[in-house]
Amino acid sequence: MGTVEIEAPIIKTRTDEDVKEDELSPIEEVRLTVPNDDDPSLPVWTFRMWFLGLISCALLSFLNQFFSYRKEPLVISQITVQVATLPIGRFMASVLPDIKFHVHIPFFGKKELSLNPGPFNMKEHVLISIFANAGSAFGGGSAYAVGIVTIIKAFYKRNISYLAGWILIITTQVLGYGWAGLLRKYVVEPAHMWWPSTLVQISLFRTLHGKENEVDEQETEVQQRTSRSKFFLIAMLCSFLWYMVPGLGFGALTLDWTVVASFLFSPLVCPFFAIVNVFIGYVLIIYIVMPISYWGLNVYNARTFPIFSSHLFTAQGQSYNITAIVNDKFEIDLAQYDIQGRLNLSLFFALAYGFGFATIASTLSHVGLFYGREIYTRFRASQDEKVDIHTKLMKKYEDIPSWWFHLLLTGSVLVSLALCIFLKDEVQMPWWGLIFAAGLAFVFTLPISIITATTNQTPGLNIITEYIMGVILPGKPIANVCFKTYGYISMVQAISFLGDFKLGHYMKIPPRSMFLVQLIGTLIAGSVNLFVAMWLLDSIDNICQEELLPENSPWTCPGQRVFFDASVIWGLVAPQRIFGTLGNYGALNWFFLGGLLGPVAVWILHILFPSQSWIPLVNLPVLIGATASMPPATPVNYNAWILVGTIFNFFVFRYRKKWWQRYNYILSAALDAGVAFMAVLIYFTVGIEEKNLYWWGANPDIDPEHCPLASCPTAKGVIVDGTVNLATDYGFLTPLITNAKDILLPANSPWTYPGDRVFLDAICYFASGSLDLVGTIFNIFVFRYRKKWLQRHDYSHSAASLDAGLAFMAVLIHISSGIENKNLRWWGAA
Repeated sequence: MGTVEIEAPIIKTRTDEDVKEDELSPIEEVRLTVPNDDDPSLPVWTFRMWFLGLISCALLSFLNQFFSYRKEPLVISQITVQVATLPIGRFMASVLPDIKFHVHIPFFGKKELSLNPGPFNMKEHVLISIFANAGSAFGGGSAYAVGIVTIIKAFYKRNISYLAGWILIITTQVLGYGWAGLLRKYVVEPAHMWWPSTLVQISLFRTLHGKENEVDEQETEVQQRTSRSKFFLIAMLCSFLWYMVPGLGFGALTLDWTVVASFLFSPLVCPFFAIVNVFIGYVLIIYIVMPISYWGLNVYNARTFPIFSSHLFTAQGQSYNITAIVNDKFEIDLAQYDIQGRLNLSLFFALAYGFGFATIASTLSHVGLFYGREIYTRFRASQDEKVDIHTKLMKKYEDIPSWWFHLLLTGSVLVSLALCIFLKDEVQMPWWGLIFAAGLAFVFTLPISIITATTNQTPGLNIITEYIMGVILPGKPIANVCFKTYGYISMVQAISFLGDFKLGHYMKIPPRSMFLVQLIGTLIAGSVNLFVAMWLLDSIDNICQEELLPENSPWTCPGQRVFFDASVIWGLVAPQRIFGTLGNYGALNWFFLGGLLGPVAVWILHILFPSQSWIPLVNLPVLIGATASMPPATPVNYNAWILVGTIFNFFVFRYRKKWWQRYNYILSAALDAGVAFMAVLIYFTVGIEEKNLYWWGANPDIDPEHCPLASCPTAKGVIVDGTVNLATDYGFLTPLITNAKDILLPANSPWTYPGDRVFLDAICYFASGSLDLVGTIFNIFVFRYRKKWLQRHDYSHSAASLDAGLAFMAVLIHISSGIENKNLRWWGAA
């Protein structure tokens, strides 16, 4: 049987009893999920792996890029390939002949290959999935830099050569690989850098390749009857079918997995302490800072604009016409800018930038204070230091020489410099901008990798890169997006590269095999992305120009439109006119200082109270950046994510650990897989023709969130297009309800619905689901853990007293002021 992977002696299967206690992983989730054994005799570089891996990589990169330009973009993720290639791999293992041949592979020498070296195994399946992951741009759909090519050709109506586009896409994808490889000893080998997201993949692989006759005597009879693979199939089928049902929910909680996991990823994966940090940050920002700032203090004239929007506005609350301030040379038209005035943001969007500034600054200080000594120690550590069982097993394989990474890094930088020097007219970015962007990405890769490896949350650099280049080189939109891509995406690619290496570390994949598959997959995916983009941009007239396209044309490019708007805001208008002396939001720059000093306070508390084990778990980059996905994420996404994560990673993990060990990560993978397969099916059956599923529970003509007032301003006298018909949107059929656009009642008429638009807006945005939450707290948690309190206070009487209090106050207010159509006025009740 011929193989190409590095040869190593066979290591016998181990159990936890065979492993020394100090070699076990310090992370309980890892001990419960990752096997402590290895079989180096399994073939890795097989014909099956190359055939299925290359095809899946090319196919996913083609489809994801093709559908990214459509009105309803489709992202086909890695998990579809993981599930689909299993039966194909086993079929190939059963029909291919065992023909052997010899090949010479650079850096590996002469090796013997076989068309069919034996059963389809887990390690080659992992490498196929790594190929697929590259084909889906690590879950992003397509290479980020393709957006630059698109806005140059479709929006700015300029030309970019195929060579310039290819260099831009490939170098931004692989530049970070160079320094990421050198950081493996800091974020891959340490046992407590456990990368929670990899455990879902490991559970899925073990389920798909597991032996169903293995029985754990400690498992219940039901668990023994329900194998992992059976559980996976049942859960995936349920998720598959449930996708057809719209995002139904109770209050502000949803039953739609696409809503639960779409922005913060699967809550079943995130460790509980990170969920608590997100919850605290979310509550502080959404339920304390925002109401006080919006209704109480009216910060930045907030009530003139919607409370929750990512759009830009004039000082009068109207939508800002971005295209009007761009002249024929794609420079800012100052005359038109002066007519419309300064850019204004919704309060939440403005504060989102401020908290984004604080998150970036706090990342540096948090990692420096809590992990700095460890990083320094590992920098000086010898090779014979104490390691866990997984690192010990991986040392049996030949490691990647450092010069591979040095060569890749040097080559990427030199090619990128050539792009900035010889093709500068096409990309606008000077050579020093490239060096600055690469340096910025390199500095942040290690601290953000540590945050990701321990919390499964990844702070982004997109805001700070746009900000820096907008200040240094205003009026150059293409230079701005190029700087952002080199500074931000290089870091993202490096972190994804390290995450895949940790997966390979747990699955005992030879490091050289992992590296080459990642690199080859990235080169193929980037090249296919560019080919598809160029083909569509050259063959479809007026692509991405919604006002010039035929009616109902699907080629509207929603994602690329956002990318273009960002280039105008940060590159043309520039931060000086938003966060500088020429803008309204200069005070938000103080968030940088606050974010930098915040972890210092936590660290001092940790020094003063070392016995308090919860203090080091306060992770300010995660806490401050809790709402980084909002907008477009909403409280519905967060409420459901926090609730599901708490149930599974606290209660189930603590009280039903055997169930958690056997099914938790499999459930996460199954829910993701079901959604992915149904999304593909619906898209290719009805979505590709711009049709929808119509039935009584899924009418696309009705607002899916049922909260249209969240996008309306609340200040008096501000009238904007697209206002809401209360009678229609809230299901009221009485003429006593005023229409937000057409006033049906006389001025000062008291016969209106007893609740104004601000109140309805508040209910929609903040308070929906409150009664469900209160009922849950009292009837489950208090009843279970504080039953004596309930017996003493008789909560039915407590509920009656609350009702009575509300009733008497309602009567008092109505008789004293309400009967004369007056209101109680204070900052919390505008």
